[in-house]
Amino acid sequence: MFIHLFTESSPNRCTPMRGPLGQSSTPQGCKEPVIPKKGEKRKHSWKDYGSIGWETKEDTLDCPTCRGTGRIPKGQKNQLVAVIPCSDQRLGPQHTKLYVCLSVLLCLVVCILVIFFLFPRSVLLSPVAIKSVSVYFTPNMVNITITNVLNITNKNYFSVELCDLDVQTLFGDIVVGKAKIRNVTMVKPRSRTEYTYDIPVFLDDPGLNTFCKSTAFKIHTLFLHLQITVRVLYLAHSEQLSTDTFEYIDCGTNTTIPHFVQDSLL
Repeated sequence: MFIHLFTESSPNRCTPMRGPLGQSSTPQGCKEPVIPKKGEKRKHSWKDYGSIGWETKEDTLDCPTCRGTGRIPKGQKNQLVAVIPCSDQRLGPQHTKLYVCLSVLLCLVVCILVIFFLFPRSVLLSPVAIKSVSVYFTPNMVNITITNVLNITNKNYFSVELCDLDVQTLFGDIVVGKAKIRNVTMVKPRSRTEYTYDIPVFLDDPGLNTFCKSTAFKIHTLFLHLQITVRVLYLAHSEQLSTDTFEYIDCGTNTTIPHFVQDSLL
């Protein structure tokens, strides 16, 4: 019988002993080697991670990304990112098609409303009437001040601003008066506004001067042609409007009766 003795100074206390029949055995008190043998797979458990501070199972939680097969420390559960698989039902919200259709429908309604309210509509100019006429005689000229009323209609759903009103008065082919006004008025949405303006007329032609001052004629009527132009501003856009009208006045006295004017058919 052969007996193997081991002392404290042995280089390896866990060296297997051979018995008398050639059988090997591990001395009592020795653990299994940590490094597995060649070709052998080692099974891991949560106790294997105890070397980094995870001493007990009570201080760890199930890993959210590995379905409870691993452990993580409780203090780091808010610092880790959980990966959700593509097959998770939380990634497929319900009624997706309904939400998409409602969103598209809402966008269409908003677009239609915006186009309806912001689509440019017409602004109409129409001379209404002669409010008054003042006639003044000088030795070589007849001075006339005509006060007219202009009707402005705004069919838009937003306010428009009128500026640069230009009025030219003609007697036949002769220009007898001009008027230019920079700032006219502001017209509110879907409303109508009357604007009053004055036109100075100067008759220095000898024939017209004699006609208006002569007492041999009982009627001193002049037919005038008015060309009206105005610029309209709205929504950072500018456009020019124009209209023609005809009116008659009495140049012999200052008692011209207020009357409606006639729009041009051109």
